[in-house]
Amino acid sequence: MKSIHAFTLLVAASLSFTACKGESKKEQNTVPNVPTVRANGLKIAFYNQDSLTKHFEYYVEMDSMMKSKQLRFQGELQKREKALQGYVMKNEELAKAGSLSAFEIQSIQEEAQRRQQALMQYQETEGMKLEKETGELLSVISKKIEQAGKKYSQKHGLDILMMHGAAGQFVYVNPTMDVTKEFIAYLNQHQSEIEADMGKTKK
Repeated sequence: MKSIHAFTLLVAASLSFTACKGESKKEQNTVPNVPTVRANGLKIAFYNQDSLTKHFEYYVEMDSMMKSKQLRFQGELQKREKALQGYVMKNEELAKAGSLSAFEIQSIQEEAQRRQQALMQYQETEGMKLEKETGELLSVISKKIEQAGKKYSQKHGLDILMMHGAAGQFVYVNPTMDVTKEFIAYLNQHQSEIEADMGKTKK
């Protein structure tokens, strides 16, 4: 009986201690415990990707070329669509006027379907070809910009040259580290070298 009473007192004391502990709970420290790496001695700079696409002459030239191809493709596509619509509308009017036999109507429908399939095939094939060409060109230009960035950094003693853009990983970068203007000038001055490395891409 005495042991049961002692056990009851022990449980009560434990619950009392837990309650007191909860009441006296202090606010926890939320400062992250991570090591700080100081960049003393490192020369770090960045360039703005959006400005590069607007002011790097070779990039602007290639972008203009691809846009012209896109416009030509869209123009040809619209031309073919208009021709198909004209063919269908013309024969619909003839059919309504009773100028076509059942056999002619069937033949016209089959021809319209054939032209529609040809149009879809053209749109898919040429569209994918243009998309692939654009992607390959951008990939090569990006690679050359990367190589130019390495040469630029070595020439001016930069330890790190970062690319900064709207969708970049850097939320904030000190404006004093911005070398966009200078890097674009360097790229434009060495444009002939980039063109030589890339080969003739104009079509």
